[in-house]
Amino acid sequence: MSASPDDERYMAQAIALSRTHTGQTGTNPSVGCLIVRNGVVIGSAVTAVGGRPHAETQALAMAGEAARGAVAYVTLEPCSHYGRTPPCANALVEAGIVRVVVGLKDPDPRVSGKGLAILQSAGIEVVTGILQDQSCDALRAYLMRQMKARPYVTLKLAVSTDGMIGRRGEGQVAITGPLSRHEVHRMRAEMDAILIGIGTAIADDPQLDVRIAGMEHRSPIRIVLDRHLRLPLDGKLVASAQQIPVIAVGDRFAETAPALIKAGVEILDAPDLPTLLTRLADRGLSSVLVEGGATVAQAFLDAGLVDRIVLFEGPLAIGEGGIESPLTHDDIPQDYKPVRRLNFGPDQCCEYERKFECSQAS
Repeated sequence: MSASPDDERYMAQAIALSRTHTGQTGTNPSVGCLIVRNGVVIGSAVTAVGGRPHAETQALAMAGEAARGAVAYVTLEPCSHYGRTPPCANALVEAGIVRVVVGLKDPDPRVSGKGLAILQSAGIEVVTGILQDQSCDALRAYLMRQMKARPYVTLKLAVSTDGMIGRRGEGQVAITGPLSRHEVHRMRAEMDAILIGIGTAIADDPQLDVRIAGMEHRSPIRIVLDRHLRLPLDGKLVASAQQIPVIAVGDRFAETAPALIKAGVEILDAPDLPTLLTRLADRGLSSVLVEGGATVAQAFLDAGLVDRIVLFEGPLAIGEGGIESPLTHDDIPQDYKPVRRLNFGPDQCCEYERKFECSQAS
């Protein structure tokens, strides 16, 4: 079926809506849906926090009887399987929708093509692939977990003008200013997990939560690569493990394991990074933010497991005793392309992404 001139405009609105709940919908994708009748949006919704209800059923409820004869714009193929609620594809049919415009086909094997088939068999006109790349970008974490059985990995680095990420023996060093730090907390709020190495945990004693007013509840799981379970029992991570989950990736038979478990820390055994990411995906985690330190960042880069690089650069130099960053603006690997450049006060932030082929999902 052919697209209408307005399809891209409405799909762009649906994609923008879908982004408002990124990282808040559990194992379900954050989908945007508009119901449009005679050029007027009569229903709009995004997948609810926690993953239910889905966007389509909410938008249909908003539209009510006016949905009969209307057009639905959905960023991802409507579901076709029975879970806690009936399939969204069936709901669209029963509501009398006459045309459905879809950004992406869902790679979930329970859905993949079946939702579209339900619509088409009911005589509904179906158009797919509208703003596919933008839908893919908005849903990249979900798509990565479904298609490659691992979370989407973002590497965040804060680098001084002389290419350092800190100074040895001094714990946390303020390389960037408050606006950049606020942006990092916003990024955390969209993630399922934050990951650091034990060296960073010991040297910096970080909290790794979200400290933006009204968004504290969106703090993700904290993960520490800690082969010998050296995570300090009196550190901030262990102290807050009962409130925000902490996973130590290491030897569950280590001497310190019982004390960490008693404090609320989960011990997870994984022999390497690919296995760890697979196990995280098996739990339904779709996105991981790697925050440090240099050794861990380099390990993810060497393993080819970094999908996006977010590089903050502050205006000051660290000088003697600095810890060299594994990456600067001058040596980004060739398979990463610049996608954004922003300023946060005196700091610069550049984002680079490795191309993610979501054509299998279309």
